[in-house]
Amino acid sequence: MSRVIDLSVTTRNTPSEATPVVVEPLDHRTGAVVLGLRPEDFPDGMAISNESVTLTTHTGTHMDAPLHYGPFSGGEPAKSIDQVPIEWCIGPGVRLDVRHVPPGDEITVEHLADALDAAGRALQPGDIVLLWTGADGLWGTEDYLTTFPGLGGKGTAYLVEQGVRVIGIDAWGMDRPMAAMVEEYRRTGDNSCLWPAHVYGRTREYLQLEKLANLGSLPGATGFTVCCFPVAVAGAGAGWSRVVALTEEVR
Repeated sequence: MSRVIDLSVTTRNTPSEATPVVVEPLDHRTGAVVLGLRPEDFPDGMAISNESVTLTTHTGTHMDAPLHYGPFSGGEPAKSIDQVPIEWCIGPGVRLDVRHVPPGDEITVEHLADALDAAGRALQPGDIVLLWTGADGLWGTEDYLTTFPGLGGKGTAYLVEQGVRVIGIDAWGMDRPMAAMVEEYRRTGDNSCLWPAHVYGRTREYLQLEKLANLGSLPGATGFTVCCFPVAVAGAGAGWSRVVALTEEVR
């Protein structure tokens, strides 16, 4: 039987989220009242619970759809998360080790090519590429929001143009930290440095997985299948995803 490895963070209120997560529980006894009954009407004096949750579609481990990058991709209307073909969301995983790239720096084509050489694996259409930065070690702290490298536009093109439709990263975002991009833009006036990995999705459609975790628990650079089915939120640019890896090793 294959081993299942959870590559997701727990969705919760934490300094690592840029926006708050609010969970309002409805306990088992109050649940009876909402249903127009009394707790005593149920076995053990308890009904059923519920929760109201307030959060963004980019909270926790999630998938970005082409609509998030812009209204069009490749000259066609960009797909929302509920329009993403489900078959794109399962495929052979390829973990690229870019942990040596300093926080704030760009993950370049050269970094990706070197990581592929080290992995001993050429990319194939349908591969799901996971960028292993090690930034998930900061999950739960404010540093998680700002301390990670990010994929550049040329690096994104390099992967997508080889048939990769899903790129994941174990960091807060796919691009470099916002402060690094904005500082460069203000210094140079070149707006191509603003969210280039996202903006590339206006040229060719692809999906991003952000806030992954536990990439170090994978058996290696290859030898696993990634499953990353998003919640189909109608018309949204992103959806929460419980991302897992199925290994080829037998327990």
